Amino acid sequence: MKKLLGEERRTELLSLLKNAKQPLTGTDLAKHTNVSRQVIVNDINLLKARNEPLLATSQGYLFMHHVQQQKITRKIVCSHAPTEAKEELFILVDCGVTVESVIVEHPVYGEIIASIMVSNRLEVEHFVKRVEESNALYLSALTDGTHLHVISATSTENLDLAESKLRERGFLVEH
Repeated sequence: MKKLLGEERRTELLSLLKNAKQPLTGTDLAKHTNVSRQVIVNDINLLKARNEPLLATSQGYLFMHHVQQQKITRKIVCSHAPTEAKEELFILVDCGVTVESVIVEHPVYGEIIASIMVSNRLEVEHFVKRVEESNALYLSALTDGTHLHVISATSTENLDLAESKLRERGFLVEH
């Protein structure tokens, strides 16, 4: 494909994201439009500034279509060692829960929120692999393991089950 310029490229990116069945990585979008990944990052930011419902996840970019099924969200507080992050995420997704984000309270920067958006074991495996391959730290490393998650599901039963399983494992911090 020829190199797409400016507005033509952003229109193409929006079209690709709207029609995608799964997240698209910046690298894949860059190859498709024949530009650098950094150009894609800038384009995504410009589209977000226009209030396009785009979400950057650990798996790539998503266009947030209006979902017909009602979802219920909840914030939970957890604490565990970094080596237990994968187990925590598996517990949550195995209960039919989507882990939308992680939040930590930093003494200098205040609240730091990062999108996770994992709903199944394969997505958890991919997320954990990316953390390990990049030698990144989990955000909870900044707070000695304590962190919040925004989780969602289509029923309160799924959310309650997830909390119960985390409590059993000793990961849930009670209010």
